[in-house]
Amino acid sequence: MTKIDIISGFLGAGKTTLIKKLLSEAFTGEQVVLIENEFGEIGIDGGFLKESGIEIREMNSGCICCSLVGDFGKSLREVVDTYHPDRILIEPSGVGKLSDVIKAVQDVQAEIDAELNSFTTVVDVTKCRIYRKNFGEFFSNQIEYAGAVILSRTDKAKPEKVEEAVALLRELNEKAPFVTTPIAQLPGKKILETMESSKSLEEELLAEVICPECGGHHEHGECCDHDHDHEGHDHHHDHEEHDHHHDHDHEDHGHEGHDHHHDHDHDGCCGHDHHHHDHAGHHHADEVFTSWGRETIHTYTKEQISEILKQLESDSSYGNVLRAKGMVAGADGEWIYFDMVPEEHEVRNGAPEYTGRICVIGAELNEEKLAELFGVA
Repeated sequence: MTKIDIISGFLGAGKTTLIKKLLSEAFTGEQVVLIENEFGEIGIDGGFLKESGIEIREMNSGCICCSLVGDFGKSLREVVDTYHPDRILIEPSGVGKLSDVIKAVQDVQAEIDAELNSFTTVVDVTKCRIYRKNFGEFFSNQIEYAGAVILSRTDKAKPEKVEEAVALLRELNEKAPFVTTPIAQLPGKKILETMESSKSLEEELLAEVICPECGGHHEHGECCDHDHDHEGHDHHHDHEEHDHHHDHDHEDHGHEGHDHHHDHDHDGCCGHDHHHHDHAGHHHADEVFTSWGRETIHTYTKEQISEILKQLESDSSYGNVLRAKGMVAGADGEWIYFDMVPEEHEVRNGAPEYTGRICVIGAELNEEKLAELFGVA
């Protein structure tokens, strides 16, 4: 089955750089076909791709998401039948709506041996405010429907400019992972992994949090060997399960502003004033524990992180902290990974992540104090 990946973004955002990196580092050994829709703009370096043995199907007579939908389906079928590629990259016009491109693929994928795999938008952090103002819905649509957002020029912009851009873009898309680490610092395979799916740190921790009552690790949705029906707690992001139908309801995003927290007014479980619920004591982790998390571009030293973890261990005013985990940029250019359980923590260097991520799991967490402690208030 051919995978179809859409990489959108305005002219000059850095799509060419991203595609070249993916071709050389993530798609090695795969037969890849690039479908361009230049719509009057100078697109990717065709010479580079032809030298790489990549077939280019240029469609310059209009936008694939409107006048070329019919031709687009025919072209896709022809590409799949002729080349049987492992992957098709679609680089739509910067002025097209991503939602229309997604729909164009969905409309024909049932007729061909191909499936929509990912849809990513590249955004220049130095231009996103002016683009949102000047291009309005066309710009906003590319952000709203992106399964992942890759920010370019983050190594050239001031940190406050990057934070301003993230805040502005988060208003449009609260679920997608935002890649703030310069892509030159990330392996192509890491970028592809983030584009295809990205499990939130909160979900990872809730899946492995230790139950104080039985001392075991419970998968997300389990507590003390109970069977749980998740009612109203679907923490799987739309793009994670590769269900790319995108029936978006932008009124109801699960993680507003990516300040992840779930304050549940349920009686405690697993050592926290345990009272059985009416439904035979069925609980699940996100009913029992509160979570707080942030994405951040802030840099830290190992010593600072170690001191923060010691504070979490010793000071109950932050709440009953059962687990803390994160990956943040180090002040020395290295990345810092940390992991904490009560009375034990580890701080080490690790591979660059797509952005800094922090998550704390526990009960009765003081979110304001946690934000202040990590310097992300």
